[in-house]
Amino acid sequence: MEFPLILGLSAALVPCLVLLIRNPLLALFATIIYTFILPVVGRETMVPFQFGVITELLLLLTWIGALVNPKAADWQASANDLVLLTTIWFVISVLQIFNPAGASVMGWLSEIRTTALTMVLTVPLACALIRKEKHADIFLYLTIGWAVIAAVNGIKQLYIGLFPGEEAFLMANTKTHLIRGVLRVFSFYTDAAMFGASMAQVALISWVLALGPFTKWKRIMLFLISALLFYAMMISGTRGAFFVFAGGVAGLFLTKNFRLLLIGLFGLVLLFSFLKFTNIGQGNYQVRRLRTAVNPTEDASFLVRMNTQMMLRDYLADKPFGGGLGTIGNNGKEHNPGTFLAGLEPDSYWVKVWAMYGITGLVVWFCLMCYILGKCCRIVWRTEDPKLKIKLVALVSATIGVFIASYGNEVINRTPASILAFISLAIIYNSRKWDTGTKQQKEVEHAI
Repeated sequence: MEFPLILGLSAALVPCLVLLIRNPLLALFATIIYTFILPVVGRETMVPFQFGVITELLLLLTWIGALVNPKAADWQASANDLVLLTTIWFVISVLQIFNPAGASVMGWLSEIRTTALTMVLTVPLACALIRKEKHADIFLYLTIGWAVIAAVNGIKQLYIGLFPGEEAFLMANTKTHLIRGVLRVFSFYTDAAMFGASMAQVALISWVLALGPFTKWKRIMLFLISALLFYAMMISGTRGAFFVFAGGVAGLFLTKNFRLLLIGLFGLVLLFSFLKFTNIGQGNYQVRRLRTAVNPTEDASFLVRMNTQMMLRDYLADKPFGGGLGTIGNNGKEHNPGTFLAGLEPDSYWVKVWAMYGITGLVVWFCLMCYILGKCCRIVWRTEDPKLKIKLVALVSATIGVFIASYGNEVINRTPASILAFISLAIIYNSRKWDTGTKQQKEVEHAI
């Protein structure tokens, strides 16, 4: 029975591979879809296979398609500082294999996939393949559409029940996903924290787009979607996801609508005050858990995180390049068991970078990200086409939010949030060519 099954799957797979190689942009979009459903594949099939590797394989397939189909890619668009800085970070990550701390090579190999490889595979591709504004529109449709599907599945988990694979996952993770008998919803994602952060990321995109110069029904639909995704974030019980919305402040400023900025800031102050200074809704688990985000000193997990960071400070005092990739977190437990870093939970991606790359790497990574996000904000600020501008504001707001929220959780290094953030950066860089007639578009043409 196994041979006919393999033969049948191969017969179906070959045409798909040919189609994707001939259409690299389609392959890139297929990768985005896969990152949304990646955990489901392994969870429901129960097959002992590292399905995350398929993400890299799809990206490599996209690279092959882009290289063998020169008309499908504009490689000149990849000749920018975004790709350069991405490559520099990848080289730094490769050199970590020689870290004098002597971490496991297998741990380095497993960790570099999320810290640098996904970024260096995605950014140049997105710059070369997303050549038109309509390509960016498809990206937005896919992102919002799959986020809505994930949100609906999360609500299903809470009110109807779990699929067999989800049930098995919950039984294996009751300490983190079943708090006092209340489910922390995780939907398609690897865990509730990733689900909450991703819902906040796309909720912010939808909310900003709803402020744009679109038809009334589109704006209403986007507002409703943003509300749905915000609710999905709430039922995840993930407090760190709340800080994704900090990116909305930058977005409102970039709209140059300062009346809207004041209204948005007022709304954030009201929400903060509601959580900080009242007990309204305290009987609701989701509200109660979110409230701890603005009262961190009363939260036991926050105190544990602060203690971890103090221990790391002492441990890394004489290690300017850190302990090496794959030494902390899950990879640390698996590939460097018994070591000091393997016994710590980083929780924060910023802290994880500090532990693995040392203060030197943390400063480089932080400055690199701040430069890229600052450059993107400059591009958006100078964009004149109102419809294009609001799309870019939505993308840069969500990416800034993901960067900020990564201080509280690992977000920007995990799919789908990472893939969405990297492609968003590439779209913003390419957008200068779509804002026809503006000064910055002419500058790009002159440079070419």
